[in-house]
Amino acid sequence: MKQKDVPAYLTPYLTGKVILLDKPMGWTSFDVVRKVRNFTRVRKVGHAGTLDPLATGLLIVCTGKFTKEINLYMGMEKEYEATFTVGATTPTYDLESEPTDHTPFEHLSSATIQSAVDQLTGAIWQVPPQHSAIKKDGKPVYLSARKGIEVKLEPRPVTIYSFEITKIDLPILHCKIVCSTGTYIRSLAHDLGQLLQTGAYMSSLRRTRIGEFRVTDALLPDQLQQQIAASAGTLEGKSDTQL
Repeated sequence: MKQKDVPAYLTPYLTGKVILLDKPMGWTSFDVVRKVRNFTRVRKVGHAGTLDPLATGLLIVCTGKFTKEINLYMGMEKEYEATFTVGATTPTYDLESEPTDHTPFEHLSSATIQSAVDQLTGAIWQVPPQHSAIKKDGKPVYLSARKGIEVKLEPRPVTIYSFEITKIDLPILHCKIVCSTGTYIRSLAHDLGQLLQTGAYMSSLRRTRIGEFRVTDALLPDQLQQQIAASAGTLEGKSDTQL
């Protein structure tokens, strides 16, 4: 859309804005981008860091000239609140697939759990999940995983700046994690389960911070739509007053 064709209340979005959104459960990151495009009538829209459909929380969406800054935001450290469920595994490392391989977990102590957490804190090597959008030979590996074909993925260096167990309510572990870009929290849950020899999967995830941007300052998509509609009404009211 050309500048001259855009209503005045949408001009800032066409020029460029950084929008903090709280992604709802069940939405893909692209669902959020598509909604922003619809609300703002701007085609040049992108997000800085994918959240899986079952995750909620902070998603930075850029429009206009700020889409050029997406890599900057993607490179910032991330903070998450998560729950890991021990005593089983899933193929996707989360609840997008059914838990299997149920294993006793009642013997786990806080000391045993903390020892495993300590091993996963700092600079570590992490293997991404088979069910991920990482490309191998030009194709997302989840396409092969869905067909039952295992693709060999190489470990990648990531940094877990802090990994805190905030509450133990077996089989649920409540966690707060601060990590570098490129970290898969699902893989962290799986690796913790391997160390505990009980298996584990990620049962919930909420991104609470990207760099200095916090989810407490974010809007739900519906709230953004209402804000834009209110801006339109305010400007139309001013126009009516001037007639």
